[in-house]
Amino acid sequence: MRTYAYIDASNLFYGGKKSLGWSVDFEKLFKYLQDRFEVSNVFYFGGVEIHKFPFDYLTNDTVSLKNLENYLVDYTEKNKKDLTSAMLVLLDRHLKQVRFYQKLERFGFQLILKPVKMYEDEEGNQKRKANCDVEMAFYMMRDKNAFERVVILSGDGDFLPVLKHLREVAKKEVLVLSRGPRTAKEIKRFAGDKFMDLTNNNLREKLERVDL
Repeated sequence: MRTYAYIDASNLFYGGKKSLGWSVDFEKLFKYLQDRFEVSNVFYFGGVEIHKFPFDYLTNDTVSLKNLENYLVDYTEKNKKDLTSAMLVLLDRHLKQVRFYQKLERFGFQLILKPVKMYEDEEGNQKRKANCDVEMAFYMMRDKNAFERVVILSGDGDFLPVLKHLREVAKKEVLVLSRGPRTAKEIKRFAGDKFMDLTNNNLREKLERVDL
């Protein structure tokens, strides 16, 4: 069956090792999706810090990682004398994030990245946000005639209307791979025996990153 996979990174991997108790090896994840479900396309939706890098939503679907990498390196070099130690550490962290994403591309993931935005909550606290739910839902609907089966890596209940449409109207097989404790009850009920828990020990054995 022609199978596509869609990964909601902010939902699935938020907290990383702290929430799962172990780290995902993304190369192993890509290979698992290929071997287990014969997935031909794996889309990864996530956020990236851009530090005023010029990005136009009207002409770009995703942030160019190579251009962003060059921008961050150049920005750091030009402003090194005026930046605080904390800011330099932050820039280095965000540059490492860009290079991590580049590694995912080499593994075979197709990345759709949004700039992280700053906003204030009701109490005036600064928060960061890069929610890609709309983009992921759009891509699933855009591609529905290209696949017969879809693997959704998210536990977000907001996707339920799209998943129902794909299964009930478009007649696609819908599988859900997510963390059980962070998966919406309605998603679990919808998926039934097509739900796979990422916290399952068998999956951990297949997907855990082992640092030698």
